[in-house]
Amino acid sequence: MPNGTTVTFILYFVILLVIGAYFYRRSTSIEDYLLGGRGMGAWVTALSAQASDMSGWLLMGLPGAVYLAGGREVWIAVGLFVGTALNWLIVASRLRVYTERVGAITLPCFFEARFADPTGLVRTLSALVILIFFTIYATSGLVAAGRLFESAFNLPYSGAVLVGGVIIVFYTFLGGFLAVCWTDLFQGSLMLLAIVVVPIWGMMQLGGPGAVGHRLTEQGVSMNVFPAGFGAVGLLSATAWGLGYFGQPHILTRFMSARSLSKLRESMAIAIVWVALSLAGAVAIGLVGAGMVPGLKDGEEEKVFIYMIQDLLDPWLGGVMLAAILSAIMSTIDSQLLVSSSALSEDFYQKVLRRQAAPKEVVRVGRLCVLVIATIALVLALAVDPKRNPDETILRIVAYAWGGFGAAFGPVMLFALFSRRTTWYSALAGMVAGTVTLVVWKQTGLGGWLYEIVPGFLAGVLAIAVIDRIAPQRDAGILRVHEEVVAMVGGRDRKPPGMPPATK
Repeated sequence: MPNGTTVTFILYFVILLVIGAYFYRRSTSIEDYLLGGRGMGAWVTALSAQASDMSGWLLMGLPGAVYLAGGREVWIAVGLFVGTALNWLIVASRLRVYTERVGAITLPCFFEARFADPTGLVRTLSALVILIFFTIYATSGLVAAGRLFESAFNLPYSGAVLVGGVIIVFYTFLGGFLAVCWTDLFQGSLMLLAIVVVPIWGMMQLGGPGAVGHRLTEQGVSMNVFPAGFGAVGLLSATAWGLGYFGQPHILTRFMSARSLSKLRESMAIAIVWVALSLAGAVAIGLVGAGMVPGLKDGEEEKVFIYMIQDLLDPWLGGVMLAAILSAIMSTIDSQLLVSSSALSEDFYQKVLRRQAAPKEVVRVGRLCVLVIATIALVLALAVDPKRNPDETILRIVAYAWGGFGAAFGPVMLFALFSRRTTWYSALAGMVAGTVTLVVWKQTGLGGWLYEIVPGFLAGVLAIAVIDRIAPQRDAGILRVHEEVVAMVGGRDRKPPGMPPATK
């Protein structure tokens, strides 16, 4: 007879599938399927953005790093919080207005339209970057799902990966962006509940903060945020995670989908509170878990939250909390599959192969692309079996994909929104410079000394700035649209009457 944990998981899956089926018929156009018709409210936008951001690494990867290294890993959380806040404060509103103004529903199309690229190279390279790094990112989520099911249900790793992958693909395939966002609202709420309740309960069971500190001292885990040997380079590597936010397509598309600027500003307050609580909870899980479940290593440290739940809670309530871990994993993978699908369906199929394709045809192609990309990610995840690759942690896989997007898109996004001078060729140069520098830095082993996003991001900024200085933007139409967007964000919430989307 199924126990409480199994029943809880089954109910959780049923809820997700019902949401996907409900939104199946509501996604009739490609804008519905990829952006929900730009009609998302404040709570859905906020929790969807943050739930899609904080994947399995929030409840498994980051706690595992804190479990092993102690207080110095807190700087990753600090960098992520600052990056989140800045992304909402300086990017969200301007991106929402700009993408509607130029008629773009994907990031590659926005870059192409924003800079009036006549060659299509900016869009093509952007789509290629999305496909490569999201495949890596989605693989990390499926690895996390495999390790979760392996621990919770004693399933073999390969079977666990397949179960999680099938569920995610099914509701993303059916409902598109609307299904993903509404499941993210549910999943984000569940994640926050688990990440706050479990470490507090665990601390109480150990006897309070003092008792936790005593146990950490006994086990040699330092709570010092500046331990010996952790200098300026280590601090920069940890906090530099925040740079990645400006280039994450699955987060940026949430800004593009908001109903209005006023709703987006409401979302910002909700999101910043959510992420502050979540990151603090993830750090607390690592520290409290080190006191409760000592001696984990060789990849097992990333399961510390699972072991805490199993030790502290009965199977029914434990099932709810374990479902929260799955929520963190699924809420990111579904977004990654959808953005990757858009790169193929909207940016390749409709723009290159079938310019006259009907909306429903593009939606069908988008759904097919979800299946193709998910299959590739599944194959890669199955290859990362923890028994054969104990050192290939979830956080390490995520760091490469996160850095890839930050280096490739982050500088281009900031210049696109805030610089009048930037041209399509300087944007292309920045994207190439950032991506190549990141990959070379990582492959030569320098990433072990300094996180590769730092040199990659700086290379992208430098390339764009130098070319802008030599050959600035002179197209009157592009400059006019930029000024209009700046004025709209600064003073008005609605598009002025008679202002059509910009054309090349």
